[in-house]
Parts: sequence; structure tokens; C-alpha cells
Amino acid sequence: MNIERTFVAIKPDAVQRGLMGKIITRFEEKGFKIIAMKMLEVTKEQAAAHYAEHEGKPFYDGLVKFIMSAPIIAMVVEGIDAVAEVRHILGATNPSNADVGSIRADFSPVMCCNCTHASDSVASAEREMAIYFDVEKELCTNWKTRMEIILDDLSK
Repeated sequence: MNIERTFVAIKPDAVQRGLMGKIITRFEEKGFKIIAMKMLEVTKEQAAAHYAEHEGKPFYDGLVKFIMSAPIIAMVVEGIDAVAEVRHILGATNPSNADVGSIRADFSPVMCCNCTHASDSVASAEREMAIYFDVEKELCTNWKTRMEIILDDLSK
């Protein structure tokens, strides 16, 4: 098993529509641990760091403006193959291409308002977590899920 951490953001459109609980529930029901979570207003510096790889592209300014338009929920999610699994739960970036039952297929009307973001690699997750969290102080890592307790017992 490959236990990973990934960064997830519930974007302004989903926060404004009151979808936070429904989105968070998807991760919890799948068995992931949310080891950090907070609501915040993204600063210009955070937005620039988050979207640094898109700087200079025609849509960059729109991304920055949108992520700063209302609060987001920033989370660190931990679990087995978290990076790939969380992205699968979110669905394709363009909601019209997202699998039925995914967050984006269920809640996102158009690509520019696709409700969520999740890191695309472990390296991106580490970079993005550090933008929004003091990783040394704000991650709650001293607890186990029921599944982890059972797996520990089975390995003995």
C-alpha cells in the first residue's frame, strides 16, 4: 500500500453554493483522512504561487482572479494512493468529460467553475500544501482511521 498526502481545494464557486459538506463527505466516505482543513481568503501571493506553472498563459489572470473571488476550503487528504484516487473522485477538469458520479460531473456546470482542485502528483501536493499550510505545525497526523487499526492488527 502506498500512503500519500495530497492537497485539495474547494473553490469559491462550490463554497458560495454551499457544497463544502457534500464534497468533503465524498473523501470521508471513500476512507480518506482529512489531516488539515481551513477556510481562507487566498492572497495574491498564494494565488501566484499556486498557479505559477500557468503564468504567462492567456487564462492565468482569470485563474488568479477567480481563486481570490471568495473563500476556499484548503485541505490535506491522506490515504492509499491519495493523489490518483482523489483526482478520480473529482473527475476530469472539464465537467462535461467527467465520469458520472464524480464531484465535477455532479456539481460543476462548466469548466471555469469546476468546484475543486487536487494536486496532480506527490511533488505538486507537497508544493501546494506548503502554500496554504505550515506543514510542520498544522497537519494532524497523530491518529488512525478504523481501517488503519484493522490493517495494523492483521499484520501482526
